[in-house]
Amino acid sequence: MTVHTGWQGRFYEDFVVGDVYEHPLGRTVTTTDNIWFTLLTQNTAPLHFDHEYAKRTEFGKPLVNSAFTLSLVTGQTVTDVSQNVFANLSWDGITLPNPVFEGDTIHSRSSVEAVRESKSRPTLGLVTVRTTGFKQTGETVVEFTRTLLVYKRGHGPRAEGA
Repeated sequence: MTVHTGWQGRFYEDFVVGDVYEHPLGRTVTTTDNIWFTLLTQNTAPLHFDHEYAKRTEFGKPLVNSAFTLSLVTGQTVTDVSQNVFANLSWDGITLPNPVFEGDTIHSRSSVEAVRESKSRPTLGLVTVRTTGFKQTGETVVEFTRTLLVYKRGHGPRAEGA
C-alpha cells in the first residue's frame, strides 16, 4: 500500500507571476446562508432577510449580503492561495458589479500579480493575487486584489521541529 500525502497548499516559492488558479469548489448560496450571515454581522438592511420587503424592490427578491459574497470567494481561494498564510495584509479594489441572489452558484479564479520576499521576515514572502468571483451565468459578482504573507517552504506551523 502506498500512502499519499494530501495537498498542503502552495508555499511562497510556488507562486509565479501570471499563473492562474481555477479554484475547484463552487458553492450554491442558500436563504439560510444569507439570513445567518446578515444577522451574525448585525446588518439591519431588510433587503437581505425580509422576502416581503425585497419583493417591493427593483430586484424582486432578497440580495445576498455583499460581505458574504466577498467572504465566500475569499474562502474558495484558500486551497490554492492561502493554505500556508501567515497573515492577510489587504483587500484592495473590491468591486461588486452584479448582484448575487439566493440560489446562485459561485465559483472563482485568481491570478498571481506580484511576489517578493519579505524584507523584515526572512521566512515569509508577500504574494498579491487578483481574484474574480462569478456565478453560474458567467457574470462577475466580485473582484478584488489581496496581498498576503505566505510561509516559505520548510517554515511555519507544519515545519518539522516547529
